[in-house]
Amino acid sequence: MKNMERELICPACKEMYKQPLALPCTHNVCHVCASEILMQHGYLCCDPSSEPSSPASTPATRSPRLGRRVVPKPERLDRLLKTGFGTYPGRKRGAVHPQTISFPCPACKRDVDLGERGLSSLFRNLTLERVVERYRQSVSIGSAIMCQLCKPPPLEATKGCAECRASFCNECFKLYHPWGTQKAQHEPTLPTLTFRPKGLLCPEHKEEVTHYCKTCQRLVCQLCRVRRTHTSHKITPVLSAYQALREKLTKSLAYILSNQDMVQLQIVELEETVKHTEANGSQAREEVSHLIQGLCTVLEEKRATLLQAVEECQQERLTSLHTQIREHQAMLENSGMVGYAQEVLKETDQPCFVQAAKQLHHRMLRATDSLQSFRPAATASFSHFQLDVSREMKLLTDLTFVKVPEAPVIDTQRTYAYDQIFLCWRLPQHSPPAWHYTVEYRKTDTKAKALKLWQRREEVRGTSTLVEYLDTDSVYVLRVRGCNKAGFGEYSEDIYLHTPPAPVLNFFLDNRWGFSRERLAISKDQRAVRSVPGVPMLFAAERLMTSCHLSIDLVIGDVAITQGKNYWACCVDPSSYLVKVGVGLESKLQEWFQVPQDVVSPSRYDPDSGHDSGAEDTTVDASPPYAFLTIGMGKILLSHGSALTSRDPNGCTVPLPPRIGICLDYEQGKVSFYDAVSFRELWECGVDCSGPVCPAFCFIGGGALHLQELVASKQERKVTIGGFSKLD
Repeated sequence: MKNMERELICPACKEMYKQPLALPCTHNVCHVCASEILMQHGYLCCDPSSEPSSPASTPATRSPRLGRRVVPKPERLDRLLKTGFGTYPGRKRGAVHPQTISFPCPACKRDVDLGERGLSSLFRNLTLERVVERYRQSVSIGSAIMCQLCKPPPLEATKGCAECRASFCNECFKLYHPWGTQKAQHEPTLPTLTFRPKGLLCPEHKEEVTHYCKTCQRLVCQLCRVRRTHTSHKITPVLSAYQALREKLTKSLAYILSNQDMVQLQIVELEETVKHTEANGSQAREEVSHLIQGLCTVLEEKRATLLQAVEECQQERLTSLHTQIREHQAMLENSGMVGYAQEVLKETDQPCFVQAAKQLHHRMLRATDSLQSFRPAATASFSHFQLDVSREMKLLTDLTFVKVPEAPVIDTQRTYAYDQIFLCWRLPQHSPPAWHYTVEYRKTDTKAKALKLWQRREEVRGTSTLVEYLDTDSVYVLRVRGCNKAGFGEYSEDIYLHTPPAPVLNFFLDNRWGFSRERLAISKDQRAVRSVPGVPMLFAAERLMTSCHLSIDLVIGDVAITQGKNYWACCVDPSSYLVKVGVGLESKLQEWFQVPQDVVSPSRYDPDSGHDSGAEDTTVDASPPYAFLTIGMGKILLSHGSALTSRDPNGCTVPLPPRIGICLDYEQGKVSFYDAVSFRELWECGVDCSGPVCPAFCFIGGGALHLQELVASKQERKVTIGGFSKLD
């Protein structure tokens, strides 16, 4: 029985349990201790002392531990009341959301959710109380119980009353149970310090528990059973739960008792493992010390670190092994858990037994599993602490002077030319570091007899830079080299970049005109647009059978061009159904917004009406008001009459490049389309420039595009839309 004492100690007060409560985490704690813990965390709890109707509820007879409770400060209480705990005058009931109470379990150190009712929702572990009382009587640690109603000095108690919850001497019992009153019917019991009800009662309804909810894993009464919270739950009579748990607990206990020899053998094996662990750990420390002594004195700090790692590992393993030994010793016949289980099996009250056996059964299962799948908690080998100093020796042998950086590698995927050149590079993997870089560039001119001098940017920090103030429609060659304490390294390979054929036009997509907002969506930065036909597209597709055709959705730029040459680029989603990029007269585009065009012939318009998609013959004298390049399904449609510098003679389509470039020469009345990566010209045609011309984009079906971002955004841009101008 003495080995069982640790099973009966409250983890909070380190004393024998008094009125223990069963927590949802399967641990137990004294009612008084639980109340003190909640009050320390700012929760308002009822006084865990005796009921007011009890003769023993005087201040002198309450538990001395109540004096240790920490009462929250007034401002703390005020804050708790405002957040919904407790009630106070003027507080409207239900004005705040109900809050659950979190209880820090002193055994497992985890926060346990007690719900809205707190401790009042917990069952009292009556079986544990009975075991504690039997233990006290067996080891005679309890002193004589004194009468709780006598005047000092009190006499020894001879009787107890469960209804009055107090112990009495003969005279006091007669005094508080006068003949002819209802109290005279109270049945006297043996004197005790802890009074408990005859049976386990529901904490919420104070009714006797009769069933067990398998879904909630909780004992319930008849009132709990009919509540909505247990709808569709698996509920069984408490007798069935009692029989099932008793059988399982009996089998687990029998298995442990029948394998005492196996437990002893495993303990011997663990002790041998401890010896080998200590021996091998000492040997590992000696080997580590011997290897580190070959290095210079600067490695002494490293030696101490490695020894500490071995020591920590050894201590960790020893701790695990000793813990495993204690766990196995706990499974021996005279251990506390076994004795506690045997005492629990003596319980005849079925609900009380279910309450206590459920907690104990989980521990028995863990003990059974540890026997069946036994293996030492740690290995005795320290082979993974062997040191390999070959690499460190090589580093010391190769110690030499600082080397210059290797030639950088230019990142062609991130380097591009637009309004400026953005140059990006990186050093090879094993190159010495560079403090800064030098970027050199020059313009190539095949007609010049002598090469132009390199222009240089010194002490560039980082691995990217901008090259500004460049000529349009020119090819520049660039190179980079790094520098550190040893000097300058080799140059990178030269890279050739072609600048746009005209100054870059900075504009945004205009979201003020009457484009179809049902089918077109412009991004917040006004640099991208997506066509989402959706349901309107389905309805329109149904009307195709009755000669009602789909309309072209149009969106334009917010800049109108009135002079000079301008260039811009955009990226078209290869999965787009049909997209047209180009330019058009501002006045004609406004008319188009009012009367959308149908797509009965999406690639050709009547020349007399001024429409042009790039499909009609270029010999027409009058320049059309529109010029569009048609793109669809990852291909570019090229007209037969177009002037191509490079085209497929066997077809009228070419693959879609990553970026499309558009160059408008306002004075010449000409627009050119380019592959914006290689600056290969795709197509060129005339356009009417008798008025302001705007960039325009058309969508038929689903599609998306976004404008090329500037390398360095400009602070100001002139906007001329609808006959007025402003500075953004």
